[in-house]
Amino acid sequence: MKDSLKPGIKYSFSFTITKSKLVPALYPESDEFQEMPNVFATGYMVGLIEWTCIQAIKPHLNWPEEQTVGIHMDASHVAATPAGLTVTVKINLVEVDGKRLVFDFEAHDNIDIITRGKHERFIINKEKFDNRINDKLKKVGI
Repeated sequence: MKDSLKPGIKYSFSFTITKSKLVPALYPESDEFQEMPNVFATGYMVGLIEWTCIQAIKPHLNWPEEQTVGIHMDASHVAATPAGLTVTVKINLVEVDGKRLVFDFEAHDNIDIITRGKHERFIINKEKFDNRINDKLKKVGI
C-alpha cells in the first residue's frame, strides 16, 4: 500500500442500468426471482458500490499484487431503479486501520437516493490469497 492511501479519498462512478442488472437476472435459476419486478437488484447494487471503492483506491495500492476484498456491507436499498436510468455512486474513504478500509457511500439514480451506508474492505496480497483458496479447494477434493 502506498503512503497516499489515507482517509479523505473521494470518488464518484456512474453506471447505466441494463436489463442484465435487474432482479430476474440475478439468479436466472430462481423461479421466484423471475416473477419479481424488473428493477436494479440489490446484489448488483452491492457490486457497484464495491467496484466504485476498488476504482477509488486502486491508484493507492501496488496493483495487481495488492488488491482488496469486501468484508462488511451496511446498506439500505430504499428506491427502485428501472433499466435505462444511470446510478451514480459516491464514496468517501473515512478510515484506514492497518489493512482495513472503511468507506461511507451514497448512490442516486438522478431521481432518488437509492442507498446510503458503510462498506469495509481488506487489503490482500493476491498471490497469498489465491494460494489459500487453492488449499481450501484441495481439502474438499475440488
